Amino acid sequence: MKMDHILVRYGELALKGKNRGHFEKLLLANIRHVLKPFPKVQAKRTFGRIVVELNGTDHEPVAAALANVFGIQSYSLALRVENELEAMQKGALFMLTEHPDAKTFKVSARRAYKLFPIDSQSLNHKIGSYVLKAFTGELAVDVHHPDVNVVVDVRESGTYITAGVYAGAKGLPVGSSGKVLHLLSGGIDSPVAAHMLMGRGAEVEMLHFHSPPYTNERAKQKVIDLTRELTKFGRTITIHFVPFTDIQTHIHKEVPSSYEMTIMRRMMLRIADRIARERGILAISNGESLGQVASQTLASMNTINEMTNLPVLRPLLAMDKETTIAYAKRIGTYETSILPYEDCCTIFLPTDSKTKPKRDRSAQFEQYVQVEEKCREAIAGIESLEVTGAQSSPTLDQLF
Repeated sequence: MKMDHILVRYGELALKGKNRGHFEKLLLANIRHVLKPFPKVQAKRTFGRIVVELNGTDHEPVAAALANVFGIQSYSLALRVENELEAMQKGALFMLTEHPDAKTFKVSARRAYKLFPIDSQSLNHKIGSYVLKAFTGELAVDVHHPDVNVVVDVRESGTYITAGVYAGAKGLPVGSSGKVLHLLSGGIDSPVAAHMLMGRGAEVEMLHFHSPPYTNERAKQKVIDLTRELTKFGRTITIHFVPFTDIQTHIHKEVPSSYEMTIMRRMMLRIADRIARERGILAISNGESLGQVASQTLASMNTINEMTNLPVLRPLLAMDKETTIAYAKRIGTYETSILPYEDCCTIFLPTDSKTKPKRDRSAQFEQYVQVEEKCREAIAGIESLEVTGAQSSPTLDQLF
């Protein structure tokens, strides 16, 4: 015998009322996307769950891919047998042999197919007795706290036997909550913030500001690699690279150093606002954490936010650095984030940045900045790239 199915269960999706079908179809599409590397594997939606048919494919890499899909509450490896008692008994025995350390077990039979002639309680007894005889004293029944719960689920199309539940990524399917334009710097925080938004169903498009020759091509590749890592959780992701050198050097020349960072951030948000509106995106997000640096005080956020009426989402606002680092390590972005390539936020960095900048003073200094002209030039110079898993669009080579 061999594991031949994986049963996928929903979480929050079951609470979506009349919209439940839409969420389930989106989850199924996301599952099929991560299963593309396994051509024999098929996924289909049945009542209350999604069934993944392995068709001879090893279950371990398939289960690993499913573990990253938002919207999956849990999943179980399963063996499908015919609706015959002997087949169920042998199937249950096989599932327990997969747990050699177990000392206790119980059988939980469910008879969704009511025409099957043996009721659930009788199935529990007949299958449990068969297993006990086979193990002759090595296993005992514990109906309250068993080491292994063998679930026998009788459906019209066959009986699925499972013996263990694995936690999924939970949350909502990516794409179910609309699209967010995310400012990705290449540091530790912004990839974590993107991942958190994806977990709440947001589809993210990345916006990265780069300043060659002060930032090099390795810094750009780092952003691509981080985005590729995040595609494990959310299908294809588009990155927009905004040339920012001219704006930074212009601000550095025209604005007092204490307001340089504030004006630079305001220019970034102006550009993000225009790109989001052009693409029909209703929110902007970033990896800011309250009080982490000078530009992340409430006064700074208030002054910078003046540049947009769109919601600016900050998933990490109340998280400390230690927690964010642990999160980054868990999702696999940390090692790339700490590569020592400068981004535009670390060059021309003044030592006397205002922690409480004012809106009126910022507007006063911006009189010396060619705001409209510089924004138009930056947007006209944008390069976009689609990243999907281990691959990216043919335009990648053209970027370097």
